[in-house]
Amino acid sequence: MIPETQQSESPYCVRIETETGQSSTVPIAVLTPKQLEVFLQTEFKRLAQEAGVTGARIHVERAIAADYEQVLREVAACLFSAKARAA
Repeated sequence: MIPETQQSESPYCVRIETETGQSSTVPIAVLTPKQLEVFLQTEFKRLAQEAGVTGARIHVERAIAADYEQVLREVAACLFSAKARAA
């Protein structure tokens, strides 16, 4: 087993749904596989119990990271358009 300090972190998107049809999307979290396991098996259940909510479901998806080249193109476009407006 890999020690937690050496596990890679991944971004996740978490959506929570209740029995009453309410849902909430939690901002992307960066977690190690072990942290995600603990969250799903322990923390989510504890939080639901503390809130008095039964039948809550959680959907976890690995988030897609931004394309670095696209980020560079967008930053460059922004900077060049700012320079053009200033001239």
